[in-house]
Amino acid sequence: MNRGPTWFNVTSLVLGFAFLYIPILLLIIYSFNGSRLVTIWGGFSTEWYVALLHDEQLLDAVWVTLRVAALSSLVATVLGTLAAIALTRYGRFTGRSVFSGMTYAPLVMPEVITGLSLLLLFVAIGFERGFWTIMLAHTTFTMCFVAVVVQSRLVTFDRSLEEAALDLGCSPAKTFFIITLPLILPAVISGFMLAFTLSMDDLVIASFTTGPGATTLPMRIYSQVRMGVTPEINAICTVMIGFIAIIVLIASIATKHQETVRRREEQAAAQ
Repeated sequence: MNRGPTWFNVTSLVLGFAFLYIPILLLIIYSFNGSRLVTIWGGFSTEWYVALLHDEQLLDAVWVTLRVAALSSLVATVLGTLAAIALTRYGRFTGRSVFSGMTYAPLVMPEVITGLSLLLLFVAIGFERGFWTIMLAHTTFTMCFVAVVVQSRLVTFDRSLEEAALDLGCSPAKTFFIITLPLILPAVISGFMLAFTLSMDDLVIASFTTGPGATTLPMRIYSQVRMGVTPEINAICTVMIGFIAIIVLIASIATKHQETVRRREEQAAAQ
């Protein structure tokens, strides 16, 4: 017998969503606060969004953050996908345990340790800290998340499709790009989005690996919050929330479209 949701389940769900989203909603509302004091409502105003256009330091931090997130996520997606394929397809090979441990170590490694170890590495090799050190650091700790997401898809992948393509004369590389990659593309996109979000959100690792002229948005916000929260900070956070929401929406639509196309192709093949 299929029972409906109980009052306990509904209450737990409502409280959970309220705990997660009410603070975000309040942040968005108070970003339109006309008062300089964020705890006192002074009427509706968009002056803090206008002020963002004249805050060069904050805009520079946003630009650095987006560049780091985009580039590190792209590299992490490529490397994470290759790592997932190696762990899934090649069975037992020499050094598999070491390779697997090194791939997934950042998942359980405290960010302070990761940031400090990367800082010591860059200092030891004489690599000047700045934009590229942050990018390499973010690639290091986001690659493992991409590998986990893509590997979970490859575990349930029907390899008979690849075998059929190989029997028809396709090379392994061509088979990967025309068969494997389109089918695992939703997982790859999900991994990229996760890596992009983690990179934009990171504060600890970026603080260890940054240098002159490479201040990310979380670092800038943290330094300003220490002096007190201002409506301008609420405004930039609201803009970033909207930006992330749009990206997630686009990725969701693309994933659903990909799934629809795949189902139609499977139905056509079955007929």
